[in-house]
Amino acid sequence: MKAPQKMISTQKIKLQHSIPSYTTYLGKNYFSFLNIEQHFGEKIDWNYAKNGKLWAYNLNYFEYLLQPDFDKEVGLILIHDFIKSEAILKDGLEPFPISLRSIFWIKFLTKNEIKDAKIDSFLYTQLELLTRQLEFHLMGNHLLENGFALLFAAYYFKEKAFFNIAKTILFKQLEEQILDDGAHFELSPMYHQLMLFRALDAVNLLMNNSNIFESQLLSFLKEKATQMMGWLVAMQFANGTLPNLNDSTIGIAPNATNLLKYGEELGLVLRKNQLKSSGYRKISTKTYEIIVDISDIGPDYIPGHAHSDMMNFVLHHQEKPLLVDTGISTYEKNAKRQSERSTAAHNTVKVREEEQSDIWGSFRVGYRAKITHLNEGEGFLKATYNGHSYFKISHTRTFEFSEKSIHIIDELQDKQWGRAYFHFHPNIILNVDEYSVSGEFGKLVFENSKQISLEKFDYATGFNLTEPATVAVVYFNKILHTRIHLK
Repeated sequence: MKAPQKMISTQKIKLQHSIPSYTTYLGKNYFSFLNIEQHFGEKIDWNYAKNGKLWAYNLNYFEYLLQPDFDKEVGLILIHDFIKSEAILKDGLEPFPISLRSIFWIKFLTKNEIKDAKIDSFLYTQLELLTRQLEFHLMGNHLLENGFALLFAAYYFKEKAFFNIAKTILFKQLEEQILDDGAHFELSPMYHQLMLFRALDAVNLLMNNSNIFESQLLSFLKEKATQMMGWLVAMQFANGTLPNLNDSTIGIAPNATNLLKYGEELGLVLRKNQLKSSGYRKISTKTYEIIVDISDIGPDYIPGHAHSDMMNFVLHHQEKPLLVDTGISTYEKNAKRQSERSTAAHNTVKVREEEQSDIWGSFRVGYRAKITHLNEGEGFLKATYNGHSYFKISHTRTFEFSEKSIHIIDELQDKQWGRAYFHFHPNIILNVDEYSVSGEFGKLVFENSKQISLEKFDYATGFNLTEPATVAVVYFNKILHTRIHLK
């Protein structure tokens, strides 16, 4: 005899206003993800692969349902068309898109007070599928997204089994993934913003639906979200932006200002954390703001979003970007991805022809550099790391900070030679002479340099978007003194 089918019922849940998504649905089956537009005509191909896997993922996420003024009826048409395509779905049936799509569907259905048995049945089946393929093999933000999806599902369906799984994942993973200074442990501001957004939405859900499940999870989520907001405040430049360190770019996560405002609307207390365990340090004067990266590549078991960027730094002058990280413009496995993760793409030193760390594939790291000594105090920061493949060459970089100037000392062991890179924002016009580069901002003087070369690089302004900019490449033997004098 066939087992009786489970009766699926949903619970009316309440949610405060959240942060709208970016506008990516342009109407009439016309989408724009990662700055690539695609018009499908009469029929959407939910497996469309010609724009890359991440583009296909975004199509299947359905985050566009939450963009400003999205038409309820259009949303229902898109959802039902997706459900009709179930038998042929590919990327859309992977656990990561299932997770995000489930959250976005539940938020859309709740916002528009939609009751649709066919959608609910499909959604429940998808979530049961998710419980059988949780991403323990990838961990990190992937597993957190699984947990957040099951949390939303638990409240929407009033399903204790979903709640128990979600609770176990979120307690364990947030405790591990949120560092003592509030940073997400993949050390990407972009992923930090995404995980904070999800944590804030979870606080919203639990706070406004306390009658459904009894748990200590709400107080735990509030604590973690508050920590994460504190890191965001500490990392945010005065102009409201964040540095594009590791795998980070604009136009993907909600911006810092909106996240902090959302947290305050949920009653969370805004504070500024002291940067420590994340390995980032920020020094601010009336003239400049500088963020220095003295972190190891991490986390050790999932370094897929890390770059070869030990002792990298970014610098703002008078609230405008001066020295920048190149950022990222692709996740595809190609030369551009390799270049954007390489040592030469960051404001640090490349010794001989060796990468600091062995970056390979799209999301892989082999041999990796590690900090061996660190000394910091009022007005200075000094760190040494061993890296550059199997040669284990040590590089020591010292920063000395004053009100209008920064002195950087790069020292290489033995008689090694290297190149120091200084990537300037596209708006910066440079002049160069034998020992310095200068502009309206002031001057960088390179003492003991052998050669200064001005070269072009692609500054990423989003996925698949770059602008030409200038990098000063400074060749030196053993020791280089860089003096940054700012007006």
